[in-house]
Amino acid sequence: MRASSSSILAASVLLSTASASLVPAKLQERSLEYVVKPKVFIIDMFGPEGDVWYGIPEFDLLAINITVPGFSPLYPDAHCTANGDICQLITGESEINAATTIASLVRYPRFDLTTTYFMIAGIAGVNPEHATLGSVAFARYAVQVALQYEFSQFEIPTNYTSGYIPQGSLSPQEYPQSIYGTEVFEFNQNLQKMAVAFARKAALNDSSDAVIYRANYATSSAYAAGAAAPSVVECDVATSDVYFSGNILSTAFGNYTTLVTNGSGVYCMTAQEDNATGEALIRAAIQRLVDFSRIILMRTASDFDRPYPGEAATTNLLFANQGGFEPALQNIYLAGREVIAGIMDGWNSTFAAGVNATNYVGDIFDTLGGDTAPDFGP
Repeated sequence: MRASSSSILAASVLLSTASASLVPAKLQERSLEYVVKPKVFIIDMFGPEGDVWYGIPEFDLLAINITVPGFSPLYPDAHCTANGDICQLITGESEINAATTIASLVRYPRFDLTTTYFMIAGIAGVNPEHATLGSVAFARYAVQVALQYEFSQFEIPTNYTSGYIPQGSLSPQEYPQSIYGTEVFEFNQNLQKMAVAFARKAALNDSSDAVIYRANYATSSAYAAGAAAPSVVECDVATSDVYFSGNILSTAFGNYTTLVTNGSGVYCMTAQEDNATGEALIRAAIQRLVDFSRIILMRTASDFDRPYPGEAATTNLLFANQGGFEPALQNIYLAGREVIAGIMDGWNSTFAAGVNATNYVGDIFDTLGGDTAPDFGP
């Protein structure tokens, strides 16, 4: 989850806390006599992201309400359409909440997730070198950028560009020598490109405040993408529980993304949960509870990860009215509904059997094996 100012963050917390009350009384949990086998499962991270899916004309996610042990106390239920084809949950924000919720979902016996497509659908910070407020990004990689050594900016040598160094290494340019396994996840690139094609059918939302704010980035040619109108792009997500802002950290994490993906990753979105979700799903895939090649990682841009030239990083994060929060939420739905419609319409012809991945799919350990070797790693 990312938002654009302290006031929006406060409002988001209130919305998150209140989201449980949005479910009508008629949707109190009912006893199910069957196992739900979704075609698509939407994974949101906090209340406002989940709310965009309720009361829409395309499908009714509140037809079935299933309380799942281990879910967040704020968001204890999974919601599904009456036929169980489409389901949705809210993990709660940050890596710990995401990992715990997804680990609880995949082992709950009322769900059969063996052929389910998971669409991670949340808002994010955005790198103006590659996209802008309201843009929709579909990722090949999720990179855990904060899993590094960290030194205070006030205590680093003068030749250091930031306080971060890969674990087990002696310089920012050296590949991590101490590997935990959650540093990088690579997803099905063929599925990613299909999702992009579906999403590009959507007319994306924007706001007058976002138009005004992003115009400030036009003063730098490096930020041409940040000054442009929102679009659907292919680029990657940086995961960090630390909610960072500014040129130094954003550049450092962009460089780390390039490093750990052996030059093929492009950092453009920043979020707090995706590597945790990826790890929970890969452990489920080991047990064949899910298919890791059926994951779509979609993030929409709510705020810039760094200031425009001449602006303070603190102003960018804490005080500026960037105007991207509402468009980012709306574009989760506008782009996401096209992806879901594409999967549902093509289920029998294409998606039931799965989308064959021609790239490597999995983690840095090659946990899932397969015929394709990892294209990243030390």
